[in-house]
Amino acid sequence: MNTPEFQTLLEQLRHELESADSIDDKGRELLQALDADIHALLERSEQASLSSTLSRLDAAIVHFEVEHPRLTAALSQLFASLSNAGI
Repeated sequence: MNTPEFQTLLEQLRHELESADSIDDKGRELLQALDADIHALLERSEQASLSSTLSRLDAAIVHFEVEHPRLTAALSQLFASLSNAGI
């Protein structure tokens, strides 16, 4: 899944994270867990990890939906990309 499109999505997500005004503790925990999941997927591409990652992405999307719409959009694009890839 280490494609140029996926790398672009990750860079967009990093940019949105850097520009987010404030992130609460729960949001920070969600993002740290997602970061670990994404790195594991890039290294191993295991189906079990994908299910956990998609679940965390979904939780992050719900958590950030109201206060961070641009971050939510980046997370949604990543979710769609991972789902469509079927790693």
